[in-house]
Amino acid sequence: MGQNELMAVNSFMVPLGSPAPDFDLPAIDGKRVALNDLKGSSAILVMFLSNHCPYVRRIEQGIGAFAADYEGRVATVAICSNDVANYPDDDAPHLREQAERAGFRFPYLVDETQEVAKAYRAACTPDFFLYDSDLRLVYRGEFDGARPSNDVEVTGASLRAAVDALLAGEPVPEQQQPSLGCSIKWKPGNEPA
Repeated sequence: MGQNELMAVNSFMVPLGSPAPDFDLPAIDGKRVALNDLKGSSAILVMFLSNHCPYVRRIEQGIGAFAADYEGRVATVAICSNDVANYPDDDAPHLREQAERAGFRFPYLVDETQEVAKAYRAACTPDFFLYDSDLRLVYRGEFDGARPSNDVEVTGASLRAAVDALLAGEPVPEQQQPSLGCSIKWKPGNEPA
């Protein structure tokens, strides 16, 4: 287990059925995207990502492929809430590089105040929140079992199973594995209580 693995944190596992907190944030392409823009889809995926985190780097190509596979069926958005003063690799220009590298075709938003991360109770990057058409949380947890310390193939199996169940009108299994990754890099004094 490497140094980064010891520093890793799990997602908070927000209660299923929780409503999606509202947001209206700037995207790395200069546009603004709000939760309201995603309404009308039968599945809405809100991901908290970053560019510098090895846990995100390990699966970023898989996230790009996942989003492409479900394009038109799952409204997908990524949010970076990290403190860019202390983590400049997570600023908008670097997020644009990441989106290009990983094939992200979904909006990538910047949560400079970190209020959205707090509202979602995001704990780590990556952190995944899947909502139904009523904006109720049906899945929060890992993308799959791939980690920087293992050779598990990046497939998105855990998230895909949840999305497939939701799109088929079936209940999403409540047994869910938390996501594991780098902690959200909070600005000094901004850490959630």
